[in-house]
This record gives sequence, structure tokens and C-alpha cells, in this order.
Amino acid sequence: MKTFSRWLLAGGMVFAGLSHLFWARKPFQAQVPDLVTEVLPIDKDGVVVASGAVEIMLGVALVALPRSRRRVGTILAAFFVAVFPGNIAQAIDRRSAFGLNTDGARITRLFFQPLLVWWAIRSTRA
Repeated sequence: MKTFSRWLLAGGMVFAGLSHLFWARKPFQAQVPDLVTEVLPIDKDGVVVASGAVEIMLGVALVALPRSRRRVGTILAAFFVAVFPGNIAQAIDRRSAFGLNTDGARITRLFFQPLLVWWAIRSTRA
């Protein structure tokens, strides 16, 4: 079951990463907090592209690096924590994207992030 769960997570990460790079770049830009582009020398599109590349690499690493599985799971969990402020910014700034066009939908989504952290850790432990 853990193997299936890890492969499912890996597939989701690769899919999400590809969507960052190709068909959903604009919606993902709605999740980039303005503060990020004020602090870093990169625009919102650059953040989306970079995070998409990281998602693809982490997804591939989940299945391609079995001896580093635990480390990859920990890094993926940290990645989910790192992008959480973007989800909060989307809710606070009331930015609609991915069908999250109400305050309730944007706030409800926030409760799923801890589940992703748990999934990354749980699926990569012996």
C-alpha cells in the first residue's frame, strides 16, 4: 500500500510540475505572494516555473531513488510547508484560481496542505 501511495504521490507531483510549466502557469501565479517578488529578483512566472521544475524532480526522485526515499519524503514535506504561504496569500488576497473562487473554497483548501505533508512522510517511511 505504501508503494502504491508513493507512486500516486509521485505521479501527482510530476503532473502538477508539468502543469506549472505548460497549461496552468497563469493560475499558479495567483498563488505566488507579492512579498516573494519584492524580496527575490524573480517575477511570479519565474517562481511558478522554478517550483514546477522542483515538483517534477521530487516526483521522479520518489520512485527513482529508492535508497534515498526517506530523505526525498522529508524534502517533499518541507516543500509542501514552503509553498503553504502561497495558499494562504491566495485566500487572504481573494485570488481566484483552479475553481477556488469563493472564500470558503480557498480556506477549505488550506486544510489539505497538512495532509500532503503527512502523505509525503508516511509514504516514504519503512
